[in-house]
Amino acid sequence: MTESTPTPTGIRSVRETNWSHLIVLLKAQWVGIATGVALGIAWTVGKIAVPLLTQSAVDSAIIGDGSALKWSIGIACAGLSTGLLTAGRRFFAFKESRMVETLLREQIHDHVLGLHPEYHDNAQTGQLMSRMSADLNQVQMFVVMIPLTLSHVALILGVTGVLISLDPLLALVALLPLPFVNVTAKLFSNAIHPAVLAVQAEQAQLSTVVEESIAGVRVVKGFGAEHVRMEALTTEADDIREVSLQAAKIRAKYMPFLELLPAVGLVGVLGVGGLRVIDGSMTVGELVAFNFFVTLLVWPLRSIGMTVAFGQRAAAALDRVHEVLSVEPEIADPVEPCDLPVVGEQPVGAVRFDGVSFAYGDGDDVLSGFDLTIEAGQSIAIVGATGSGKSTVARLLLRFYDPQHGSVTLDGVDLRSLRVDDLRRTIGIVFEDTLLFHDTVAANIAFTVPSMDLDAEFGRIRHAAELAGAASFIEELPDGYNTLLGERGYSLSGGQRQRIAIARAIISNPRVLILDDATSAVDPSKEHEIRSAMSTVMDGRTTLVIAHRPGTIAMADNVVLLDEGRVIATGDHQGLLNTEPRYREVLAALEPGDAEAVVN
Repeated sequence: MTESTPTPTGIRSVRETNWSHLIVLLKAQWVGIATGVALGIAWTVGKIAVPLLTQSAVDSAIIGDGSALKWSIGIACAGLSTGLLTAGRRFFAFKESRMVETLLREQIHDHVLGLHPEYHDNAQTGQLMSRMSADLNQVQMFVVMIPLTLSHVALILGVTGVLISLDPLLALVALLPLPFVNVTAKLFSNAIHPAVLAVQAEQAQLSTVVEESIAGVRVVKGFGAEHVRMEALTTEADDIREVSLQAAKIRAKYMPFLELLPAVGLVGVLGVGGLRVIDGSMTVGELVAFNFFVTLLVWPLRSIGMTVAFGQRAAAALDRVHEVLSVEPEIADPVEPCDLPVVGEQPVGAVRFDGVSFAYGDGDDVLSGFDLTIEAGQSIAIVGATGSGKSTVARLLLRFYDPQHGSVTLDGVDLRSLRVDDLRRTIGIVFEDTLLFHDTVAANIAFTVPSMDLDAEFGRIRHAAELAGAASFIEELPDGYNTLLGERGYSLSGGQRQRIAIARAIISNPRVLILDDATSAVDPSKEHEIRSAMSTVMDGRTTLVIAHRPGTIAMADNVVLLDEGRVIATGDHQGLLNTEPRYREVLAALEPGDAEAVVN
């Protein structure tokens, strides 16, 4: 699925929005939400009690000769109870809304990590970040309004019932604006939804620009292209300002009416009620209570506009979240998974590609009728021109993709019959572009074994570092293995990062080790250090080496030459140099500055 900026064209209404993901989470949190609603209903009773007590106090204690103390105590108790209930309902409202936000964020995060690499090849990182941050914040603000709005609805119904019981005619005057409030809220809802969706889409685009600028800051600075990225940021910021102003104009058009209409009822009550007090058909206490009740209606009726706005933002956010959650992973666990043979006396790690054909998307075949057998414990170097399919072989072995034809097996088991996690835990890989996380050195090495206790199993971490040739420089770092690395590990040199990556790959003792151009980004003067570490960890382990430097290729037991997606020659490095002109051509083209090494 290719991420694209949503546009207002064909936007669905709130009723048509896919709310299923939110509804499932709301059901899971129903106890806390129901508690908030129950406290809101009790709060409604307390709010209604205050005007009734005030009416009795005015008529019996102020107009009459009764004692004001008992009524004052009663009003104070009702007010105190209402205050405590307000705190309770808001606590549960925010508690459950934050929990829903957290669960939904975890759901999106897990789903995104489980999606096939082809999805990530096309998706924009900024768009995904926006869905997991800004969009979920909109959903959270809507959820927090659910118990609050229900309590406001209960207050409106309760006050309406009391007003009708006290004086039906005056109640009609007080509630006359209510239908106009509902109509205005409906018009506001229909008008604001496309504008809100456009704002959130532009915010996601801005996130993409910012993410790319920060992630690529070295490229930006290296080419002196700060002004180019600034122009891109300015463009997106201007777009956000324009669509935000459009949304603001819509709010400015409708919100004054939503706030003014409830006050019209209060003016009517003062006018009609005042005349009725003068002619003696209503007591002063009743008029005070009526005004009090109408005042109570003002904020709940105003909040309808706020709830509608939050609902529209949540609807737009849920549309964008659903775009991600509705994507089905192309690489999934089988219904009845198989297990790999248990590690024992028999060697493990045998790999076989049998008649494999594969193409990315609708493109031409990268591999066509590809056959390769790697015996357990054997190391194979795959060599070929750019685009010949070398890295594709590694991606198929990791099951980042499935072949369109043929099969890939590990220890005789088809990869599609294994659980994806089980497969990838048995394979260690060192990528060409080494990524280390913003964490300690020890945590980065233990990354592939999440259950590891860093303190209790420190010896295992150090042993992996020693095998990878990383122990000496790690111990020289300010805090040794507890040194906190900067983002992506850029505080270390390329060779140091690569050796930590090798330690990370072997700490789980994988059956198969993939070295995907692991020395290409390392300075040639330091390559021998990496090769030494690689030689140690390759010993006795099935290893797939993808390389273009002759010194690295020569480390493998055998070399496979790829051309146009097929194996055209196999043998050891020196033998192919002596007998295969195409092999010499490929090495010379891949490493033009190392012609002497190719010849020798």
